[in-house]
Amino acid sequence: MVIHGYETEHGNPSPRSRLTQPLRHPEQAPPGIRSKRAFSLLALTLVAPGSAQLVAGSRVFARRALTVTFAVWLVLLLTLVVGFINRSLLLNLVTDPVASAVLIGVLLMLALGWALVWLDTLRLLRIPLLPRRTRPLAVAALALCLVATSGSLAYAAYLVNVSRGAIGAIFAGGPAIAPVDGRYNFLVMGGDAGADRTGRRPDSLSVLSVDASTGQTALISVPRNFQNARFAEGSPMRTVYPDGYNCGNDCLINAINTEVTEKYAKLYPGVADPGAQATMEAVSGTLGITVQAYVVVDMDGFAQLVDALGGIKVNAGGWVPMSGAALDDAGDHAQPVGWIAPGPQTLDGFHALWYGRSREFASDYDRIARQQCIQQAMINQLNPATVLTKFESIANAGTKVVESNISASQLGSFVDLAIKGKGQPVSRLVIGPPDFPANFPTYPDFDQIQAKVKSVLTAPASPSPKAAGASSRTGGAASFAAPVAVAPAAAMAARAATVPANQYNTMGPDGVRVDAKRLDYLFKTGQNDILNAIMANNGQCTPM
Repeated sequence: MVIHGYETEHGNPSPRSRLTQPLRHPEQAPPGIRSKRAFSLLALTLVAPGSAQLVAGSRVFARRALTVTFAVWLVLLLTLVVGFINRSLLLNLVTDPVASAVLIGVLLMLALGWALVWLDTLRLLRIPLLPRRTRPLAVAALALCLVATSGSLAYAAYLVNVSRGAIGAIFAGGPAIAPVDGRYNFLVMGGDAGADRTGRRPDSLSVLSVDASTGQTALISVPRNFQNARFAEGSPMRTVYPDGYNCGNDCLINAINTEVTEKYAKLYPGVADPGAQATMEAVSGTLGITVQAYVVVDMDGFAQLVDALGGIKVNAGGWVPMSGAALDDAGDHAQPVGWIAPGPQTLDGFHALWYGRSREFASDYDRIARQQCIQQAMINQLNPATVLTKFESIANAGTKVVESNISASQLGSFVDLAIKGKGQPVSRLVIGPPDFPANFPTYPDFDQIQAKVKSVLTAPASPSPKAAGASSRTGGAASFAAPVAVAPAAAMAARAATVPANQYNTMGPDGVRVDAKRLDYLFKTGQNDILNAIMANNGQCTPM
């Protein structure tokens, strides 16, 4: 028996007709059934593209779409398995130039294919048959689903392309490097090529040493004014300076880059940046380790990267001046353009750059301690949520890294190590105060340096002040920068004892409240003794 186009059993619609007739032939269905049918088809296309066509459209089209859908599900399942078993392999595939190009093509084809399925689903909805109030809701829901699926796949392809471009611009295409003594050692140089400088003189030199198995990290800072640096065995510069870089006060370690670039580039045939390579060899020979790769960061790029991260959080131990223009070679500056206050701070790129570079009313070692603090704060900020939400900005800022000889083919492995090492305590060493006497960089003892470097790389790292629950009043240059089994120098200990942390954050030694206006007045009136007392703790910093 048929009633209004429905098959019946004993006067009621049969189960078969309830399942199929409204889906394929909704003309005679009640308005409520038509609305439910429309949103059911949308749900089917969202969960399994092609399933809506299987029950309400072309079964040939449905079989093709479902074949692709099941293939994608299988690939995703295999990807999850590989991620659990060998995350490094998966990351290397994502960062590989060829694999990433294939991935971009696949994502775009899937986006297009899903869009075609949505368009066919729109035809199947039979919009004119829907109740008047339901029509705009169904169309809006389909448009939203189209953007959420095909749009997301297309955007993912765009982000992969951004990443691919950034990797190609930053990293080299050379062979992969192997760990030495179980560690990867990277030299990170802050490139300073300002108008008042000759060539590019690294403003900061830090070795990031990473355990190849655990990702545990040690950070070793070499002062820019370190003298008599030794070049590693096999370095072409040993033929020029067999006894070390010992031509006097002009032979600071940060001058190697410029000198080699201008005078000895021929000693490095085929090397993209002879100055950076020679500096890496000097740091290797000085520390007694093999530094395998380098990264040179442009200062403007650093500021842009901090901004891309949304700023960095530190607990500053003391006031830091944002110095005015240099007035002479003695280090005198014009009136500071501003002051960075002590206490918890979220620094944008401009202020983070000043916080790391400011050297007025502070020693180079206060400055190094602040730089180490900033580096750790940046690592802390590189969490998955930040990377995912600000990926494009971070990638674009990353292209401001001047150069690196790290192979792009190995980038995934290093990302995997960084993930392993995140959250682990970081060992720290400074080749100068607080870990060595103040005159040590001028008259270095290489046996002492290499013994302490070995100690830092082999001893387990102690928890950072933050991890140990230290308050902002106890975290300082010594507590942040000193690694296990490395005692602060006596001079720094005495200084810390005579000027307790944050003593002058609120009231100065003259009993007057300290603020930016007060500091400007002291600077203008030349009251440097008071300023020196107030600034005595500006090397203290704890990453947040």
